[in-house]
Amino acid sequence: MIEASCHCGNISLKASKLLDTVTSCNCSNCYRIGALWAYYTADQVVITERVKSNIYLWGNKLRSYHNCTNCGCTTHYTQLRDDGTNRVAINTRMENPELFKAIPIRYFDGAGSFKYITKKIT
Repeated sequence: MIEASCHCGNISLKASKLLDTVTSCNCSNCYRIGALWAYYTADQVVITERVKSNIYLWGNKLRSYHNCTNCGCTTHYTQLRDDGTNRVAINTRMENPELFKAIPIRYFDGAGSFKYITKKIT
């Protein structure tokens, strides 16, 4: 089970399934926040906010990045996908690092080809 939260605990996320991989994206936003994303459908994640999060939209405005209004951590993003599903991407940096240290990282070239690649790009 994943139990992630921002630094102050205002936003918490729970998912019952631990995934086989996490994704590192090098787009201009993900690169800056240093996120490692775990992707779920909305029905697989429980999100609790004691105080409503700040939502950041940029580019084509398809993803809503959620940031804690108190401590500033980017905890997750939500996205309505082309196939009609609602995706929740949990920033696994908000979880205990021991849980993810053995899980392989996939690298996504969000700054260029918009494809998964075999090696890390900065």
